[in-house]
Order: sequence, then C-alpha cells, then structure tokens
Amino acid sequence: MENINKTDDYIVRATAGDHQIRAFAATTRNMVEEARAAHNTSPVATAALGRLLTAGSMMGIMMKGEDDLLTIKIQSSGPIEGLTVTADSRGDVKGYVFQPDVMLPPNAQGKLDVGGAVGEGVLSVIQDVGLKEPYVGQTILVGGEIAEDLTYYYATSEQTPSSVALGVLMNKNNTVKQAGGFIIQLLPGAEDEMIDKLEKKLNEITSITALLDEGKTPEMILEYILGDFGLEIMEKVPTRFYCNCTKDKVEKALISVGKEELQEMIDDGKPIEVNCHFCNKDYEFTVEDMKELLVKASS
Repeated sequence: MENINKTDDYIVRATAGDHQIRAFAATTRNMVEEARAAHNTSPVATAALGRLLTAGSMMGIMMKGEDDLLTIKIQSSGPIEGLTVTADSRGDVKGYVFQPDVMLPPNAQGKLDVGGAVGEGVLSVIQDVGLKEPYVGQTILVGGEIAEDLTYYYATSEQTPSSVALGVLMNKNNTVKQAGGFIIQLLPGAEDEMIDKLEKKLNEITSITALLDEGKTPEMILEYILGDFGLEIMEKVPTRFYCNCTKDKVEKALISVGKEELQEMIDDGKPIEVNCHFCNKDYEFTVEDMKELLVKASS
C-alpha cells in the first residue's frame, strides 16, 4: 500500500464474501475542490461534476492496462446540458461541465438539485483498452443524480448488479467540504442469502457525505458495509484531478486544423487563445508562433 497522508485523496479496492463481492471506496475532496476552482463552477455544477469525477476515478482503476482510458459522458436536457470525465487506470481524472454556472433552488430534501440540473438524457461509458475500437456502453439517465444512473448502467450494460453511492458536500463559502463515494459489485455466482444481507445493509446508509463528514475513511466505510462479509482491503491508490494537456499537444491540434485555417488566423494579425476544456487552462499563440506552425504543417 502506498504512503498516503490523512488529507490526501485516495481509493481503496477491496473484496469480500469469499470473492463474491468487489468494492471500491474513495475520498475525493481535494480533487473536486481543484475542479471547482479550475472551472469556477456553481454549487450544483460542482456537486454534479464532483460525483462524476469520483465515479470516474474508481471506474478508471478497474481497468487493467497501463494506457487504458475511460470516458464517461452525460448528454442531457437539463440546464447543465452535459458533463464529460476522463480517467486512466492510475487514479488520474479530469472533467468539465458544459454549463458551469447553473443555479437552481434546492430540491425537496433541501439538497443541491443535481437531478434537476442534469435532467433527462443519455449516459455513455467509453473504454479505450487498446483494441481497434473502444468499447461503448450506453444507457438512459434514470434520474440525473449520477449514482443511480451508474447503478442502472452497470445492471443493464454490463449485467453487473452494483450499488453506487456518490456525494459532494459544500461549505457555506461554496468550497468543497467533503466528497467521495463507493461502488460495490456482486460477482457472478453470488449467493442469494448474501445478496439479501448486503441489500439490507446498503439500505441503512442514508448519505455517503454524512459518513465522510463524521470522519470515516474509505476503509471505515467499507468496514461498516462489508465488515460482516469478511472484508479484505487489497490496495490503496492515490487519486487526483490531473490534466495532461501541454503546449506541444495544443500545437499538434492546431497543425491538424490545416494550412488554410492557420493562414486565416495569421492573416487576422491577432494572437489566439486556445482553451483546454478539461482544466480550463489557456494557451496563447502569437502571430509569429502561428507562422512557425504553418511551416511545420507544410513540411
């Protein structure tokens, strides 16, 4: 297990019930706060993005290959319009919301109305695992609260009975107080008696953020749910909000738009700014820079 400080974000991978259950739990406050600061998201947009980033981080480390990539996309009719999150198998995750400044009144429970912000739509999970074509699974959104939507995705698209819980708790000043979640899955051949017992236990949990706010670590949360099932913690993986964009990559993208477009930008005689959707970083290119890119594009 890696050395991880108490305040760091990390994911725990575990097994229980004689390998009939696999489980992941994460604490992701820093990751979600970093995303909030990068994208200047409203509280409800922070909650939506934070939930999806947390899910992405856990789903990412389920992949086997060093270079495997997982993208979760939500396209929806609500005022947020959609979200995209990309994660790798090492715990790095990045993402953005289409409309970061959505404001909505609280829902009937007095909580941030993520379901209202997301609305109806489609959830796509794209796994790029080095094959010629990525694997794409798609389901409809069943409420837009994200955890339930992913539970439904696993049941229908991957035929894996799962329980997904995700939460983001905000401070009064709209910074992130707590964030985290868990994914618990039944593997083929799980016994009915164990399934019933697990369902009963899961029904006792009202909110993942309440558990985190009580000071419970991901290990304690899994112990609380799966302690009676012979919980075995396999590993602890650091996770973070991390974007791998570089000026080089942006240059390649600009070269790929073609010589005509580059020439038009040069003729405009003004510097251009290229924004990375994932981390909101701007890259500036002067007219001289673009002339150099044009030479590269022509060679």
